[in-house]
Amino acid sequence: MTERLQNVLAAIDAANSADPRQDEGRPEALLYGERMSAELDRLFPDASEPLRIAARGQHVERWKLARDTYPEGRAGYLAWRRAQAVHHAERISALMQDAGYGAEDIEATGRMLRKEGIKRDPQVQALEDVICFVFLRWYFAPFAVKHSPDKVLDIVVKTARKMSAGARNRVLDEFDLPEDLAAAFRI
Repeated sequence: MTERLQNVLAAIDAANSADPRQDEGRPEALLYGERMSAELDRLFPDASEPLRIAARGQHVERWKLARDTYPEGRAGYLAWRRAQAVHHAERISALMQDAGYGAEDIEATGRMLRKEGIKRDPQVQALEDVICFVFLRWYFAPFAVKHSPDKVLDIVVKTARKMSAGARNRVLDEFDLPEDLAAAFRI
């Protein structure tokens, strides 16, 4: 790992350490970033530095744009998600500049964080696959117990649609899903 990569990852972790929300007794965004990096290392061990940075910084300072400051409903949710993506890309861009990265790497990371080119750009798709694996591995079960079976199935279908064919196959190999949920990954 290069020194500048170490520096930018440490800067992301420092920013995320300020998250007032807790998960397993730790700042939520910090833990999420660590989980993203772990899944990236497992799924894409030869990932580029911009992809490694995007994975670690995918939720950088997420708590600063509260969901409840946006309107209820799907339109409000999507506006909040877009604002988060822009915020994450801008924040990571500044951290990368401070660490000595050039414009090309910074722009590539920003595209990944804004999810520009999903299904077309292999790095953007790799980030999305990692995001989906992190959701399934650590956040799906708590989500599922809070929602109706129809809502759970809807989220699983939406998650599967975002993933590459290879990632969907890997989900089927790695997770023991009920048949109705597993069917969503066979698209």
